[in-house]
Amino acid sequence: MSDHALVVGGTRFIGRHTVEEFLDAGYDVTILNRGNHDNPFADDEAVAHLEGDRTDEADVRRAGMTVDPDVVVDCVAYHPRDVHTATDVFADADAYVYVSSGAAYGEERIPKREDETPLCDCSPEEAVDDSMESYGPRKAEGDRAVFAAADRGVRAMSVRPPVVYGPHDYTERFDYWIDRVDNHDRVVVPGDGTNLWHLVYVRDVAAALRTVAENGDAGEAYNVGDGHAPTLGEWVELLAAACDTDVEAVHAGERELGTVGLSTGDFPIYRNPPHLLSTAKLRGLGWEPTPHGEALSATVEEHRASDRTGRENGPDRETEERLIDVLGTVE
Repeated sequence: MSDHALVVGGTRFIGRHTVEEFLDAGYDVTILNRGNHDNPFADDEAVAHLEGDRTDEADVRRAGMTVDPDVVVDCVAYHPRDVHTATDVFADADAYVYVSSGAAYGEERIPKREDETPLCDCSPEEAVDDSMESYGPRKAEGDRAVFAAADRGVRAMSVRPPVVYGPHDYTERFDYWIDRVDNHDRVVVPGDGTNLWHLVYVRDVAAALRTVAENGDAGEAYNVGDGHAPTLGEWVELLAAACDTDVEAVHAGERELGTVGLSTGDFPIYRNPPHLLSTAKLRGLGWEPTPHGEALSATVEEHRASDRTGRENGPDRETEERLIDVLGTVE
């Protein structure tokens, strides 16, 4: 009999790839979600579906009694109480793996290491908040719930990805840059192109979740990220290669951007200071990242087949062209 994995979430992005990862490894898989989004596995007899709200404790307990999973991967735990409930319900599972975030770190270190870099504090008000401002603190408190569960004897672990990119990315943050590079000869890159925000390919996140479920240690957190962390300027070059096109990056600082009412923060995947995660601990379990050429080829192919553009995540093209014209005049 195959081991059974319960993926909480499982139909949109990280969860979708996680289902595929466990299926490919020979697991039986059940997904638990509210059914609010299309289920890509609806016609796949190998994937069972339970409808339920993971924020409703009764629904989670019902899932535990129905499935009795060997492994639980929790892709959509956004509040600490969700993790406390799940680690209680699935205390007897062989592994509970919580999808945390690199945003859980509370200090700017380069790189951020799991056992050295402090986590965000989380107030009682933040723990029940839904804003992006409290996202990192909530994820950090979820990590603490994992550690507390491990202290009670639960084999609970955490995986911390930074911004995730790849096929079926509904956030469209990375799609913005693919769209620009794929359709235009010149694109504005904020700053001097050297800002660094460590990203991670979604299939590598899924592989990390399985690796940690199978080989991780209870009460431990594991960073996951690309093997090389390109700067934003490098990403534009890598995407140009993946799109088989040529593109000129037009750099613009705050003063230049201000001439058309923009700032560096208006562009997706721009971050100052740098955000870099050490992945040595995860690699120690045998995990390896996908090369960028392979990852971006699959990402661009799916982007082109989708209706996503990501244009809502950054400046409109008309404003960008006005800036390019202004910079051309200055030069």
